[in-house]
Amino acid sequence: MTEHAPPAPLRGAELLLVTVAISLATFMEVLDMTIVNVSVPSIAGTLGVSPNEGTWTITSYSLAAACMQPLTGWLGRRFGEVRTFVTSTLLFVAFSMLCGFATTMPMLVAFRLMQGAVSGPMAPMAQALLMRSYRPERRGMAMGIWGVVVFVAPIFGPILGGWITDNLSWPWLFYINVPVGLLAATTAWAILRRRETVRTKVPVDFVGMLLLFAGVGALQFMLDNGNEKDWFGSGLIVTAAVIAVVCITLLIAWELTDRHPIIDLHLFQFHNFSVGLVVMCLGFACFFGATVVFPLFLQTTAGYTATWAGLATAPVGIIGLFLMPVVGATLHKMNLRVAITFGFLVLAVCMYWFSELNATASFYQMAQPRLVQGVGLAFFFMPLQQIMLSDVSAAQLASASGLSNFMRNIAGSMSTAGSIWLWSSRSDFHHVLLTQHVVAGSNWDNWSNQLSTVGASGSAALAQTENVVMQQAQTMGANDLFLVFTLLLVACIPVVWLARAPFRPIGSGGGH
Repeated sequence: MTEHAPPAPLRGAELLLVTVAISLATFMEVLDMTIVNVSVPSIAGTLGVSPNEGTWTITSYSLAAACMQPLTGWLGRRFGEVRTFVTSTLLFVAFSMLCGFATTMPMLVAFRLMQGAVSGPMAPMAQALLMRSYRPERRGMAMGIWGVVVFVAPIFGPILGGWITDNLSWPWLFYINVPVGLLAATTAWAILRRRETVRTKVPVDFVGMLLLFAGVGALQFMLDNGNEKDWFGSGLIVTAAVIAVVCITLLIAWELTDRHPIIDLHLFQFHNFSVGLVVMCLGFACFFGATVVFPLFLQTTAGYTATWAGLATAPVGIIGLFLMPVVGATLHKMNLRVAITFGFLVLAVCMYWFSELNATASFYQMAQPRLVQGVGLAFFFMPLQQIMLSDVSAAQLASASGLSNFMRNIAGSMSTAGSIWLWSSRSDFHHVLLTQHVVAGSNWDNWSNQLSTVGASGSAALAQTENVVMQQAQTMGANDLFLVFTLLLVACIPVVWLARAPFRPIGSGGGH
């Protein structure tokens, strides 16, 4: 099929306004993945349910968003990329309002489910529209701006969510989306409606859609609830795992043979896209797993409040905020594989740095590796996006963006579940080893004598000892986890060099 010539890139004030509008919409959508996390106890208390039930406000959103992201390419072809992006943004605003109005947990979960569903195409469609608006040689800088939003928003979500919950009330977590979303949608439509992509009426792949929703839904349910339900010791988790494997296997076979697939799996025939996506998923899994476990470790083991744990986690966004656009703007001058290697080495060093810390480290010592990590992220994410999309044509950008966002989020979900499980299991392992040393003898006598000087004896002394042992065990478990991340990041480096040069500007690839 002959492709229509794309409109000329935007310039001046129009380009600036579109960049701001798309960035605001993306920031709003990505922020909502984490802004509710610290507010679950408040939401659950207000609506009269347990905190465990309150977590469905998180899982329902991520579940629906994960299912919808792979549909981005099909939606863009069927309805037009501009119309899809603006409609998704407006629907996101509408369901945000309804979330704030919810008076029961079932109502809130239902509205969060719909909010997640309409949000699925927003980030990948924003990426595609941003690429189309910039000249090919400036698309690296556009990716830098987009990368800042995608990586910084989840970090600031818990901080903003905690402040809103403490100073306003939890419905304002959703109400703040209304002015931001309306501004982004109206600005984007005013400028981009004349630049709508060609629409193609293709049949709806109902079989693929059903298999996608069932498989991804079961997988997300398994990942979200596995740790709480003892993984495969639970019949419910085993059932979800079987459904996920069967449906996703059938989905792959169906999509590769269907004439109008809902997901374009043929993108994996592009070598650089496949290599880049593998490395992206592994790198993001390490980064996201550390971002989940680090604040949990600070709160449960080091005695930090939620606010201070968020502040210690946030510095990774400071350097990234300034460095990512700079790296993006100079991509055309870089040896991309060398840049990514440097980024992974910085990330690996920071992970090893974390593996050497303990619960008595100061706030500055905890925050410092996160600050340096921002350098690694800028040199990892931007050049890797360039490599991944270098052999993808402009017509396939929306499909490629949707598929890469979907795979990255699934990698994040798997990393979250796996990281918490590994931290817990290694903590239990170290706890068993450490308790073997709590025996009668000179060491115990010296320790118990020290406790008795502060009024702790008998059962109180044993309880205090258990607290110390548990703190040490959790610290050693976290150290083991960060060491695993270190090794995985180093292992990614040889894979990067499997990518084939030359790396064309994003959207100028040949495609098939």
